[in-house]
Amino acid sequence: MAELGKKYCVYCLAEVSSLRFRCTECADIELCPDCFSAGAEIGPHRRWHGYQLVDGGRFTLWGAEAEGGWSSREEQLLLDAIEQFGFGNWEDMAAHVGASRTPQEVMEHYVSMYIHGNLGKACIPDTIPNRVTDHTCPSGGPLSPSLTTPLPPLDISVAEQQQLGYMPLRDDYEIEYDQDAETLISGLSVNYDDDDVEIELKRAHVDMYVRKLKERQRRKNIARDYNLVPAFLGKDKKEKEKAPKRKITKEEKELRLKLRPLYQFMSCKEFEDFFENMHKERILRAKIRELQRYRRNGITKMEESAEYEAARHKREKRKENKNIASSKRGKEDGKESEFAAIENLPGFELLSDREKVLCSSLNLSPARYVTVKTIIIKDHLQKRQGIPSKSRLPSYLDKVLKKRILNFLTESGWISRDAS
Repeated sequence: MAELGKKYCVYCLAEVSSLRFRCTECADIELCPDCFSAGAEIGPHRRWHGYQLVDGGRFTLWGAEAEGGWSSREEQLLLDAIEQFGFGNWEDMAAHVGASRTPQEVMEHYVSMYIHGNLGKACIPDTIPNRVTDHTCPSGGPLSPSLTTPLPPLDISVAEQQQLGYMPLRDDYEIEYDQDAETLISGLSVNYDDDDVEIELKRAHVDMYVRKLKERQRRKNIARDYNLVPAFLGKDKKEKEKAPKRKITKEEKELRLKLRPLYQFMSCKEFEDFFENMHKERILRAKIRELQRYRRNGITKMEESAEYEAARHKREKRKENKNIASSKRGKEDGKESEFAAIENLPGFELLSDREKVLCSSLNLSPARYVTVKTIIIKDHLQKRQGIPSKSRLPSYLDKVLKKRILNFLTESGWISRDAS
């Protein structure tokens, strides 16, 4: 005698209380899933008769071990929820399935069974026809979707937020660029009796508004990239005082000026990283040259380089001492070094020390000085003998040079003061 409340297959007599197939044309014909799938026929029942699925709510579609206890009723609620709320709204889907399922369990179950499971592999083809291929670069290229990703809110205190009028949850400001831009579309409405001109005018207003929004976002990005907000709040000065950067050389300053046109294509951090990498490159190149120099001098181990550097330092010290000694000798022979500009010119050996100083101060060659001296003394002697003479001084002798030379000859006793 069958137990009260239990149902059995009429063909194999297996218990079908959880799930059974009932014939809609024959009375009291209920089959188990195995007999129904095999096409069992008994009495007037035939395999092509209509059927009705009777589920007790305890049937597991994927098996208890693989599924984690999901009943067929929960599976049905899950499929209804994914159709109603859409993929990704796991909290709403979990509330629809029941309080016993968390959003994490709903997501893992749907992804593992319906997407990556056998059902997903059978229903989702590997190559979808007429599907648009995404050629954008996910790593931040010029067409990357990451460019449209909203920026994280600014990391500033509440007082600073109030000072800027900044709303972190919206990443927005109380006073935006072109604050009245929304007036372009605030009064727009689509009416069925609008003609083509009115529709195009409304589209133009929307396009103007979109451009203003893009300009707002561009200004926000510039403020983020070049750290304008910390500079406005005075944070950058505090950070510079806490962590002073290395001293920039003159060559790097000149290079920065040359590369200034590239500033518009790089953010502040990218530009600083670029120069830091260039500095590291110079250090590495200098290290490579040093190692190559060691190799040319037969050094193959780093231990030998210390001895080599000590010997090289001694040689440079000796050279420096020799240079100091030679400079001292040069100071002692300072008279000759004073006349370096004229000592190799012809007639230099005919001059006295005082005449050498005069020619050097007047920037006059010894030969020209001797010529002028001879003319002036000859005219002086002819005047003393009463012979009239007309001096013909060279053209390169101006009044200042003539006066200086006459004074020198008078002081030296070559000519009298009356003649001068």
